[in-house]
Amino acid sequence: MIDDSGVAPVGDVASVRAELCFPIPGIFITGTDTGCGKTELACALIRALCAAGLRVAPFKPVAAGAAWQQEGWRNADAQRLIAAAGGGWAYDQVNPYCFPEAVSPHIAARQIGVRVELTTLVDAAHTLAAQADWLVVEGAGGWLCPLGEQLTIADLAIASGLPVLLVVGLRLGCLNHAQLSARAIRQAGVPTLGWMASQPDAAMPYRTDNLTRLQADLPLEYRGCLVHGASLAQRQIFDWLIPHGAAT
Repeated sequence: MIDDSGVAPVGDVASVRAELCFPIPGIFITGTDTGCGKTELACALIRALCAAGLRVAPFKPVAAGAAWQQEGWRNADAQRLIAAAGGGWAYDQVNPYCFPEAVSPHIAARQIGVRVELTTLVDAAHTLAAQADWLVVEGAGGWLCPLGEQLTIADLAIASGLPVLLVVGLRLGCLNHAQLSARAIRQAGVPTLGWMASQPDAAMPYRTDNLTRLQADLPLEYRGCLVHGASLAQRQIFDWLIPHGAAT
């Protein structure tokens, strides 16, 4: 678990870090909070990578909020990631922990008597990575979202060693949420790819003012803004990333 300094102590997280040496490129997508647009951006990235001729493994380690279907509990965001990747991925590998109730994951897990285990997530990630050219991981909630009594999304990202991309949902309150998240990510010492804005409302008031302030204040590189529903070429917004992955 991350302590008050923002640095992960030696323990379970450190012990699995060496195991998560993926043979393929990957990215860990986190966000300022729940509903900030992580899934929208992750799906757009997956589609862009697929369009570049890469086989992409989507990974939603933990999801809270699901509907019962014939195959079992299914989370809509995890299903969207699988669809964006062209289908064909086993749901239980993509989303190892799927909890029915749409509450904080640590509460959702406790309600059904389940403990989220880091080693289970490590195994699932390796299984996916062995079948793909790229691994796209979407976290749950924000950077410090608790997965259990001693585990957070930050711990999982740190253990993975994957570069982190912060998604900032453009809405009221984003300036404060983004600065707190970006500073915590920097303090954790993880490799970072920067931050991207996710804009659900194309007519957001003072969009330019907010983006300008975010670019000035955040200690991470700005990588662009994804406007939900915009007819933007899938690769265009990720040109800063995809050429490197495609050439690997």
